[in-house]
Amino acid sequence: MCLTTRTLRSRRSLPAGALLFLLLLTAFVAGPAAAQKHRDKRLVKKILKAHPAQFKNILRHPDNYRVQILYTQIDRDAQNQPHFTSYSYRLNPEEYFYPASTVKLPAALVALEKLNKLNIPGFTKDTPLQIDSAYSRQSAVKVDSTSENQLPSVAHYIKKIFLVSDNDAYNRLYEFIGQRPLNEALHTKGFQDVKIVHRLNIFRTPDENRHTNPITFFDGDKIVYQQPLVNNPTPFENKLKDARLGKAHYQGDSLVQGPMDFSAKNYVSVQVLQDILKTVLFPESVPAQQRFNLTPDDYTFLYKYMSMLPSESDYPKYDPKEYPDSYGKFLLFGNSKEPLPSNIRIFNKIGDAYGFMIDNAYVVDFDNKVEFMLTAVILVNEDQVFNDDTAEYEEVGFPFMEHLGQAVYQHELKRKKKYLPDLSKFKMDYR
Repeated sequence: MCLTTRTLRSRRSLPAGALLFLLLLTAFVAGPAAAQKHRDKRLVKKILKAHPAQFKNILRHPDNYRVQILYTQIDRDAQNQPHFTSYSYRLNPEEYFYPASTVKLPAALVALEKLNKLNIPGFTKDTPLQIDSAYSRQSAVKVDSTSENQLPSVAHYIKKIFLVSDNDAYNRLYEFIGQRPLNEALHTKGFQDVKIVHRLNIFRTPDENRHTNPITFFDGDKIVYQQPLVNNPTPFENKLKDARLGKAHYQGDSLVQGPMDFSAKNYVSVQVLQDILKTVLFPESVPAQQRFNLTPDDYTFLYKYMSMLPSESDYPKYDPKEYPDSYGKFLLFGNSKEPLPSNIRIFNKIGDAYGFMIDNAYVVDFDNKVEFMLTAVILVNEDQVFNDDTAEYEEVGFPFMEHLGQAVYQHELKRKKKYLPDLSKFKMDYR
């Protein structure tokens, strides 16, 4: 769960009607995870066991691979309203995994929310910006050669985040939002098992990551909004009992015997990852206080770029050899170089680093009226040495993700539904 529920100390002293009211209230405030059913935890394991050639070794050593899976079925009623039933395998918010690029999804949502809360006339996600440098090892940005007008913007950064998981684009959104506002925006919505405290793919000290750059937004020569250097003076504490992994790790070029300490790094649970995905895809299905402050245009924009393939983008334009259609779509397609079927779209955010692979996805098959959410993590670091740029992504990680997605998809194809979903909401124009 994402929100802490206080234990009712004395049930016997409450009248029956008051007790029922409190129980209903508790179920409501218990957080995003409480809004959906959690049934037979063995279903995911049964699906895995039905494919021994693909999953036998994983099932024999799940602790070594630190596998966590959350599969959510979606059933529609006569009014096409979605109802969710979740099944999990080894789901544990206390078992650390490095979330890598999956934190870019909440960053994109909070960045759009910040624009809407500022509510400045003429200030939109497409407004050009400049980023300055005002603290140790900060870097400035004035142009973006991948955008149509050669200028950076929040919208263009979000496009690059979803199309190819661009690290610099995320870093710039992190700087626009600020470390403390980013985390507080998530915590106040009930997403407690999350801590996003650093930029990606560049090393900065905790102090440097608490300081975020000055940013100015322009409409031509006119300044629309200006933000100074921002500092979060109070570090976020590590909530996990143990975030040390492996038997050795590298610090720079030096091999250090002993586990690598991830306690100062980003953290998010599998449950929270899927809850955030559910909140942006099905906002009407979650409590109002859990939703992000987004406009209808924001939702359309997000759905488009969360599901767009690199080959469908003109700005930025990507080399299909470097960025095939499967790039960023681990589940179902792994690292396939083949064109993806046109009837399937995946709205997701992946991540991979330090031997971890994660995909947080909503899968839609428009022809067969299939939809489901699937979030999975696996560690593929056989030698248990971290930060050595060695991991079994090709041998273990990609095949696991592809086979898992396909196994769940095949299960969904056979699943009986009383009402077939109307999925037109998720049909995007990618031209």
